[in-house]
Amino acid sequence: MSNDFIGLSVPNLKGNELKYVTEAVETEWVSTAGPYVEKFEQAVAEYVHTPMAVSCQNGTSALHISLMLMGVTREDAVIVPTLTFIAAVNPTKYIGAEPIFMDCDDSLCMDPIKLEKFCQTECDFKDGKLIDKKTGRHVKAMVVVHVFGNMADMESIMDIAKKYNIKVVEDATEALGTYYTQGRYKGMYAGTIGDIGAYSFNGNKIITTGGGGMIVSQNEELLKHAKHLTTQAKADVQNFIHDEIGYNYRLTNLAAALGMAQMEVLEDYIQTKAENYNHYKEVIDQIPGLHVQDFREGIRTNHWFYSVVFENDESGRDKLIAALKENNIQSRPIWGLISDQLPYEGARTFELEKAPWYWKRVVNVPCSTNLTSDEVDRVLEVIKKF
Repeated sequence: MSNDFIGLSVPNLKGNELKYVTEAVETEWVSTAGPYVEKFEQAVAEYVHTPMAVSCQNGTSALHISLMLMGVTREDAVIVPTLTFIAAVNPTKYIGAEPIFMDCDDSLCMDPIKLEKFCQTECDFKDGKLIDKKTGRHVKAMVVVHVFGNMADMESIMDIAKKYNIKVVEDATEALGTYYTQGRYKGMYAGTIGDIGAYSFNGNKIITTGGGGMIVSQNEELLKHAKHLTTQAKADVQNFIHDEIGYNYRLTNLAAALGMAQMEVLEDYIQTKAENYNHYKEVIDQIPGLHVQDFREGIRTNHWFYSVVFENDESGRDKLIAALKENNIQSRPIWGLISDQLPYEGARTFELEKAPWYWKRVVNVPCSTNLTSDEVDRVLEVIKKF
């Protein structure tokens, strides 16, 4: 059996990427102007069924602009998950607002039961505003992360948001291609259900532009404003007149050329991800004390990341990561809880129970879209011996 390195989640660039990038170079449209930017935005908008999409430099900038468009200011608070990558939370601080850290449920996404409890017991709802009784801050928005390509319980979350007049920013940076197959939001994609949503095209995502992001919404006026803000808020392009503080957040034509080629094979990638996930799950779920984390029922997930969970022994996480590393296989733990990180020391939290439990017990195993069945078997052999 080969001992070649198996990466955790690496890019798959075997389609028209070189052709399209070469065209961009040969025509000298390499910066933020160029035809591939608009083509890529249109492709994403058509795929997720939104009136338009706005590309940016990364998922973090997409979230930053999204929170600004929700009217979040430094006087406000934003409900965020603690079990996520820190980039989902940092944009709240860019604006100067304060995060309120919420627990996850067994989907690894935000727990709507605790979300509702927080709103009921820790806040007052007056004149259409949810006010945190402890801090006096207006809880204006929440950032809901669809973790590892799973879908948060958007039916419950949207009901709570409507009840308490909270804006919903969907961090779908890991969930391009995930959608509901039943229920109230049948056919709707992650990122398109709340007020506004963000995708990421980082190198480890299901498709990549090297780096890059996208803003989507069902509200076309919001998206037009997003495009205005991400292009330095130019009111008069020819005469360099600007009417707001804008940002240099636009995607380059070179990156968009990569994105167009990647969009052509997105559904093939999702199929490969699903097959490898099922391969892992069939074997690992038979091992006592281990299971592969399930995805929510009633959705078609993109199966972005696979999580092996130690049900009883939290010491197994680091030992398994070490055993895989010894066999030239890359893996990783889930993120350290953001509310425990130094920049967020002393931040507001609410009943964090499941997030710490999963943090101690999850190992992410290789899940690249070019991962072969034989490579999955190599990973499984190490896990079974372990």
